[in-house]
Amino acid sequence: MTSVFDRLEKVEDRFEEVHNLLADPEVHSNPDKLREYGQEIAELEDIVTAYREYRSVRQELESTRQMLIETQDDDLYAMAQEEIARLQPEVEQKYERLKLLLLPQDPRDKKNTIIEIRSGEGGEEAALFAADLYRMYSRYAVLEDWETDVLSTNGTGIGGFSKIIFEIKGKGAYSRMKYESGVHRVQRVPSTEANGRIHTSTATVAVLPEVDDIEVHINPDDIELEFFRASGHGGQNVQKNSTAVRITHKPSGIVIVCQDERSQLQNRMRAMTILRAKLFEMEEARQQAELTASRRDQVGRGERAEKVRTYNYPQNRLTDHRINLTLYQLDRIMEGNLDDLLNALALADQTERLEAAGLN
Repeated sequence: MTSVFDRLEKVEDRFEEVHNLLADPEVHSNPDKLREYGQEIAELEDIVTAYREYRSVRQELESTRQMLIETQDDDLYAMAQEEIARLQPEVEQKYERLKLLLLPQDPRDKKNTIIEIRSGEGGEEAALFAADLYRMYSRYAVLEDWETDVLSTNGTGIGGFSKIIFEIKGKGAYSRMKYESGVHRVQRVPSTEANGRIHTSTATVAVLPEVDDIEVHINPDDIELEFFRASGHGGQNVQKNSTAVRITHKPSGIVIVCQDERSQLQNRMRAMTILRAKLFEMEEARQQAELTASRRDQVGRGERAEKVRTYNYPQNRLTDHRINLTLYQLDRIMEGNLDDLLNALALADQTERLEAAGLN
C-alpha cells in the first residue's frame, strides 16, 4: 500500500512539474493549457504548502531530539525538553491535516445549497415540525452569515409546512448542510394535545447542491409549462394575474410549483433552479446505484427513507443515529446552534473516508 509520504512526494513532484510547464513559452501561447495547468497548480498548492510546513517542523523536532541526546548542559537539556513538548503536538496536528488534504475534494462543497423539507407521518404536528426545522436552519444560516431565500412553500393553516424549499447562499453552505439529508423524527407533546400525551412525527429533509445550466442540460421539449393564479393557504386567489408556475419534466415526472414571487418570470426561474437540482440528484443516485460495490458512508449521504435523527423534547435530547451521538441540548440546537452536531458528523465522515483511502 502506498504510504502517506509516498503520495505527498508524488504530489510535490507533480506540483514542480506543472510549475515548470507554466514557464514554457508554448504553454503561454495556448490559453486552454494555461488555464488547465493554472487550475491544477491552484488545486495542488495547499497540499504542497502544508507538506513543506510539516517537513520543516518535523526536521526541527528531530534536530531538537538529537540535541537532547548529545548535550551535557543542564539548561540546554531543559530547553530541548520544552521545545520537544511544543513541537510534538504541532507535528501530529500537521500530519492529520495532510491526510485530510489528500482526500479527494467534493467539488459540490463550494456550492450554495437547496433544502427541501416535507412533513411526514403525524399530520398537522408533522407540518409544525417541518416549520421548526426550517426555523432551525434559518437561524444557523444567520449565525454563519449566510443568505436564506425561500423558493417555494406549501403552508398549513396553523403555521406549519407540508413542504418548503429554500436556498442557502454562502461559503461552505453545502459542505456543512449535506449531512442533514434523511428522515428526522420528533417526540413531543403537540400544542393541540389535550391529555399531554407524547406524539411521534416525522419530516423529510433533502439537501441538494445548486447546479447551473452547464452541469444539467434540460431539453426545452421535455418541459411542460403551466401558468395560473397564485393562491393562499385557504385556496383563495391572492394574485389577479397568472403569476404562479407549474413545470413538469416529462421524462422524469418531476413537477415543480412556484407561486411565492409576484412575477411569472421570477417564479419560472425559481422552479427551474429547483428542477436542475433535483435532476442532478437523480443522476447522482443512478451513478451510485451502478457503483454499489464501492462502499458509501452513511454520514455523507443519508438516504431519505432512513431515520437519521430523533428530537426528544421532554428529555431535551437530540440523537443522531448514524454516529450514535446524543446531545442534551435540544433547546440550543433548535435555536440554530448546530456546530457541535455538524462538527461531529463531519469528523465521522472524514474518519470513514480516511479508512477507505488507506490513510488512517
